[in-house]
Parts: sequence; structure tokens; C-alpha cells
Amino acid sequence: MAAMAATPSAHAGAQKQEPLSAAIRATLAKAVTDRDLVRRDDPDTRAWVLAMRERVHARVRDERLARELLEMVRYEAMRAGLDPKLVLAVIDVESGFRKYAVSGAGARGYMQVMPFWVREIGMPGQNLFHERTNLRYGCVILRHYLRIEDGDLYRALGRYNGSLGRPGYPERVLRALRERWSPGA
Repeated sequence: MAAMAATPSAHAGAQKQEPLSAAIRATLAKAVTDRDLVRRDDPDTRAWVLAMRERVHARVRDERLARELLEMVRYEAMRAGLDPKLVLAVIDVESGFRKYAVSGAGARGYMQVMPFWVREIGMPGQNLFHERTNLRYGCVILRHYLRIEDGDLYRALGRYNGSLGRPGYPERVLRALRERWSPGA
């Protein structure tokens, strides 16, 4: 527990645990527990990683870690039907690319996933500081909120952060997406 106190904090909001129907719970649980592998030999993934590595380098200095993170971000985002650049913007705003970030509300990891999600749709023992687990949950949850909000990204981002109805967070993510992760693309 002492190691957790020493981890850098993040600025995630207090995402609300909302009741889920049995069908939604089952769908989300399947989405976070499927066992499939990231394909590193995909030419589109290689091209995307090459295009994004300079942008992520300022935040993740280790070249191998940056490449692996970008591969996982692209895979998990596309698997969930999200734009990988949007996921990078969420990570940028939520944790500043800090793997072990913990918010004051208790959200964890790159995408600042609240621990109640593991209890709600995951399997005991899943570690939200594990990169792939964190990305998988974060992408599945963001896709879930986009469905709830009928594709309204602004509202889905507010719900993801626990700040639905309050300005600030969605604007920061959309600005990061526009200015850092999508310029010229």
C-alpha cells in the first residue's frame, strides 16, 4: 500500500458506478475478457506507430515501451471501434501517460479506470496497472458510454470522467485530440 501512496496522482473525475442490465454486463464482461493477441506484424499498425512515435516520445521516452504502448493503443481502440488518436488524447489528459497514475477518486493507470469496473465486469485479480488490461477496460468503457450517449462524444467523455454536465474535461480531451494527436492527419 505504501507504493500506491508514492505513485503520481492523476486528474480523473469520480466516475459514477451506474446500474447495468444483465445483458449489458455480459456484453461488457465478454469484451474485457476475450483472449486475443496484439498483432505486431500488421503493416497498418507499423505505419501508424511510425507516424505517432514522435508525438508520444515526449511523454514516453523509452523507444521500445513507446512502440509497444502505441501498438496496444491502436489495437484496443480499433477493437472497441474507437479512433486510436482519441484514446491517446484520453490517456494524455487522464494520466499524462503515467502507467501507475492514481487519481484522488481512485482511478488507475493510463486511462484512469475505476476499480469498480473490475468487480462489475471483470475477473478477480485483474490489475488495472497492467497496460493491456487498462487499455482494454478504458476502450470498452468509453465505447459503452458512446452507445449510451447515442454517439455524442462530448457527453460520453463527460460520463467517462465522471463530469457529465460540467464543462472542462471534454474540452481538454478534444483540444488534445485536435492539437497534439491529429494535427495534419
